[in-house]
Amino acid sequence: MKRSKAPGVKLGCVAVAVFSVLTGSAIAAEAKSIATDRIIVKYRDTASVQSLGANAASVQATRQAERLSRVQTVTTRFGASVQFLRNTGLGSQVWKLDRSRNLTDVAAMAAQIKASDPNVEYAEPDRIMHPLAAAPNDTRWSEQWDLQNTTAGLNVLAAWDLSTGSGVNVAVIDTGYRPHADLAANVVGGYDMINDTAVSNDGNGRDSDARDPGDYTAANECQQGDPAYGSSWHGTHVAGTIAAVTNNGTGVAGIAPNAKIVPMRVLGKCGGYTSDIADAMIWASGGTVSGLPTNPNKARVLNLSLGGGGACDTTSQNAINAARANGAVVIVAAGNESQNVSNSSPANCSGVVAVAAYGKTGARAYYSNYGTLVDIAGPGGDQSTGDSNGILSTLNAGGTTPGADSYAYYQGTSMATPHVAGVAALMIAAKPTLTPDQVESLLKSSARPFVASCSGCGAGMLDAYAAVQAAIGGTTPTPTTSETESNNTLATANAVAAAGTLNATIGSTSDTDYFKVSLPAGKTLTATMTPGKSSVDYDLYLYNASGTQVAKSELGAGKVDTASVKNTGSATATYYARVVYYSGGTGATNGKYTLGLAW
Repeated sequence: MKRSKAPGVKLGCVAVAVFSVLTGSAIAAEAKSIATDRIIVKYRDTASVQSLGANAASVQATRQAERLSRVQTVTTRFGASVQFLRNTGLGSQVWKLDRSRNLTDVAAMAAQIKASDPNVEYAEPDRIMHPLAAAPNDTRWSEQWDLQNTTAGLNVLAAWDLSTGSGVNVAVIDTGYRPHADLAANVVGGYDMINDTAVSNDGNGRDSDARDPGDYTAANECQQGDPAYGSSWHGTHVAGTIAAVTNNGTGVAGIAPNAKIVPMRVLGKCGGYTSDIADAMIWASGGTVSGLPTNPNKARVLNLSLGGGGACDTTSQNAINAARANGAVVIVAAGNESQNVSNSSPANCSGVVAVAAYGKTGARAYYSNYGTLVDIAGPGGDQSTGDSNGILSTLNAGGTTPGADSYAYYQGTSMATPHVAGVAALMIAAKPTLTPDQVESLLKSSARPFVASCSGCGAGMLDAYAAVQAAIGGTTPTPTTSETESNNTLATANAVAAAGTLNATIGSTSDTDYFKVSLPAGKTLTATMTPGKSSVDYDLYLYNASGTQVAKSELGAGKVDTASVKNTGSATATYYARVVYYSGGTGATNGKYTLGLAW
């Protein structure tokens, strides 16, 4: 942040309420069937050349030159070049594009090739096929009801035909990790962010060793009246759900088996401090934290299976804003107090994907928080009907200090959250250009209807296959419009009727731009301000109908500012986005920026 901020208040034991628990070889390479660089074209006049005798070669050359001209005319409209590759045994021809393109775009090219030439019998993409994913040989796969193709499972097998998470890093901001044999190969980098040695339990402060030494506590150690607790190995359990090594003939399977885990240790004895958690979000997503080296393993997904009571604090919100500006989607557990999530932070912060939990029947788990701020629900387990109805994942057998590798069933919104994080990794691997807002939108729009009572559980039940399909299909580009001056006050704000991107300009150092949105009940307004030049520093603010500031982003020069607000009321409400000059260029040439408004 470029401005100095008032010192934050330390909040001890932030994570206790939510993270407390109540109890080989990779699979097939990343499927590429979503893209191709070839088109198959079948011409009606192929056989007639044979009757031309001595002139056949000349006629064929002329005909082929005409075909090339027609095909190239079409592909040029798509910004592509093409060349003839070969004839097939069916009498059709294969044409090769200059590079691989989205299957939808290649299908559109093929359709235009057919429409532009009456001699074309058919044209279609030359799709790339791969072996279909079979059930992995992990010995405890059958116990992972949460990943199966059932009414409450994610259907990951179908999703793996499209994506396995290759190239995506997921930061697990938690208790750290144990180098479990069924997980360690998918762990990369990470950091121990705990400053306080009383909390860290490893004898030192921040360092690059994110291994979990245990978070056990004696009776009354955290506060008077608390019983003794054994070590939870919570981060190891969460990480295994996301990316346990899969198809290695042992243990469990991870949802995104080719993704990598970046362990961020923020929770120790009695929980963890907000300030450490905030730094972990910033550093893991590729931001800069004083005193720390650059993170070489930037995470596109942040998993926060933690939380505490109260409203969203400024420190957490600013860290979430920074992580989102760095391109990371922030996924947070709704909490385990069976209360409205509006009382649980950071799940009640703007810009996060808040996750509720359901059990094996699909009904909301008895402990899960709920409410209008919940975005989606995932399998969290409900062990009130038996331990095996929890979520099975990697663990450690040590009661206090580390012991042998083990597996265990846990339950909680902490367990539901990594299911969503794992699916987000699959989506981003399938389409790396997805923004955090697009990931959230597609997760919700692809969710399945609830099969049992799950009031206040968000848009629906997480569906891995549908979410990855939605990511591949992408989203329809939103319209681009321009601001209209004068819009320097609330009263003269530009009314924005539909989600989209506006081209705008800060005309002078005293200029400010307001934009007005009528936000439906239950919807979240997300504003994204992108400066036109790296030297430009403008700030972004959101206000309610009375002009009270409700969100802001004040990142430095060249940074993308993002701010969000949710209409938690029962009726449409008015909100304003405002862009303000801080430093850098102004005017028609140097003062340009874009403002994306989505809800």
